[in-house]
Amino acid sequence: MFESVGSLAAGPWIYTAVAVSVLLDVFLPVLPSGVLVITAGTAAAAGSGAATGRVPHGVPGIPALILCAATASLLGDLVAYRLAWRGGECLDRAIARSRRLTTAQERLGDALARGGGALVVLARFAPAGRSVVSFCAGAAHRRARDFLPWSALAGLSWAAYSVALGYYGARWLGATWLATGVSLAALFGAGAAAGFLMRRRPAS
Repeated sequence: MFESVGSLAAGPWIYTAVAVSVLLDVFLPVLPSGVLVITAGTAAAAGSGAATGRVPHGVPGIPALILCAATASLLGDLVAYRLAWRGGECLDRAIARSRRLTTAQERLGDALARGGGALVVLARFAPAGRSVVSFCAGAAHRRARDFLPWSALAGLSWAAYSVALGYYGARWLGATWLATGVSLAALFGAGAAAGFLMRRRPAS
C-alpha cells in the first residue's frame, strides 16, 4: 500500500494539480484543494522512501509541495484582492446587502488598522474565510502592503499544516485511506475551530 499510494505523486503533474486547485478555490470554495494537498503529502510520504529507504525518481519533495501550495494561495488572494479593488459600486452594494460580509469587512479593517493581521491567517483555515477576507480587503481598498504579507503568512501556514497532516499521517498510520481520513478530519477540525474563533471575535 505504501508504494501504491506513493505512485500517485510520481511526475510533475501533482504540482500543477495542487497549484491550480489552491489558486482557484478562492473563487470556488467548494474545490477540494485541502483534500488534494493532504493526499499529495500522503503520497509523497509513501514514495519518499519512508518505508523502504529508497527514494524513487519523480516523487515530489515536501518543501516543494508546501512552496507550491503557499505560492498558489498568495496568487489567488492577490487576484481576488485586485478584482475586488476594481469592482466598484456593484461589489460595494453586494457586500452591503450581506450582514456577514459587512461584519467581516469591518473586522478585517480594524485588524489591519491596528497593524495586526491574525484575522487573515485565521480566516485561511475557516471554510470560505479566505474568499471573504480577500474580497473584503480589496473592496475596502486596504493597502496591499497591509494585506499581502499576512496573506502570504496565511498561505504558508495553511500549506505547511496541510502537507504535514498528510505526511505524518502516512508515517504514523501507513499510506492508507485511514491515514488520509484522519488527516482530513484534523484539517476540517482546524477549519471549524477557526470559524468559531472568527465568530467570537468582537466586531469593534
